[in-house]
Amino acid sequence: MMIQKMKFGRLMQLGLIAGSLAFATTAPASDSDKAVGMHASKYEAYVDWLGSLDTSPEPYADSIQALRDLIDSDPGIRINMNRMIEQVPEAYRPARDVDELLGIMNGIIDKAPEYGAPSHFPMSALFVQMMYTPAGEYLLTNRELNVALKGVLDEWKAFLDSPDSVYVINREDGWLTPESYKENDLDSFIIPDADDPHGGFESFNAFFHKRIKPELRPVAAPGDDSVVVLPSDGTIYKIEPDAQRTARYWIKSEPYSLEAMLDGSSYTDDFVGGTIVQTFLSGNNYHRFNSPVSGEVVEARVIDGFMFSELRVLGFDGDAGIKSQGYDASVNTRGLVIIKADDAAIGHVAFSPIGITEISSITLGVEVGDRVEKGDELGFFSYGGSTVTTLFEPDAVELDSSIKEKAKVEANARFAKAR
Repeated sequence: MMIQKMKFGRLMQLGLIAGSLAFATTAPASDSDKAVGMHASKYEAYVDWLGSLDTSPEPYADSIQALRDLIDSDPGIRINMNRMIEQVPEAYRPARDVDELLGIMNGIIDKAPEYGAPSHFPMSALFVQMMYTPAGEYLLTNRELNVALKGVLDEWKAFLDSPDSVYVINREDGWLTPESYKENDLDSFIIPDADDPHGGFESFNAFFHKRIKPELRPVAAPGDDSVVVLPSDGTIYKIEPDAQRTARYWIKSEPYSLEAMLDGSSYTDDFVGGTIVQTFLSGNNYHRFNSPVSGEVVEARVIDGFMFSELRVLGFDGDAGIKSQGYDASVNTRGLVIIKADDAAIGHVAFSPIGITEISSITLGVEVGDRVEKGDELGFFSYGGSTVTTLFEPDAVELDSSIKEKAKVEANARFAKAR
């Protein structure tokens, strides 16, 4: 176990920095021995990382065994899993075959992300090159495979929700060190017990979706239902002023398709011609989300979807799916909450928290029929980067002047106003 943890720690040091693969941001999968544009030190770090992985921890966890059984029982999946691995240039190949790949995954899901340096998203690091291969583009949209992959991520989440994962939340070399306080702005968050060795957190995920101090996210215009507030922290990714009922969301421009995004909701037609605002949350953003309006919840559910699919037409994505956020909104595992606003001029507002790669666990805290006030919590993500969309009916609101693509935003700040 000590050897496996040391290897995993090395993996953690060579992976994602705030949602980016430090060693792969300029490395397209290619037929060359050395990926085009990769700085020599990054290339060496990536090769070193590949060589550090433990490929044989056994016995398999239940979810890994279920994935193994699916691969063995389905020739199409088995063939394309091997093709996906083989199509990665050899120097960047995460495993020599399916057995090694499953062994690496098995060695990831019983450990928590360590602070100490930068790699916090090992599944993304593992899949990033395979996602960009032709076989990966095809295979990673297979429904049965995605069900099995979700099982793996769910088992990992169960570990990260457990007390066994809290060992990385400490003041010696973990997430409560002075360096982490500064890097992750921990002074802005509620630390349950400052005297406890683990800060009073019961698990890694309890630390990850910690609550921010409420005075730092005041609700804009609390007595005015015509003012809409932002549901989350993050950076505005895209604004669409004329949402279409159907669109080819898999093409390079990533047009939004309401029918796909809302998974056939009976409220879909209400949003045709309306406005969509999409926001990206990086790994160290506040990962709880709130209601943008006061009103009644008329729909609330989690939609199962893809885990590691991306648009290959957009080029290699060293951030493992971040380039494809518009596409993700239609196909990835995501939540859906639709609220009938108290202000009749606003009508219905739809909110969708969307998982990206290993961030496919979404917890909703509301049900149909619940009454919410704007700023009330709707739910949270478990572990990692993610993206959210907010949808408005046509001509219902005017966005605040601060709402622009690439703008950084905070939950509960002014978002829009009823027309």
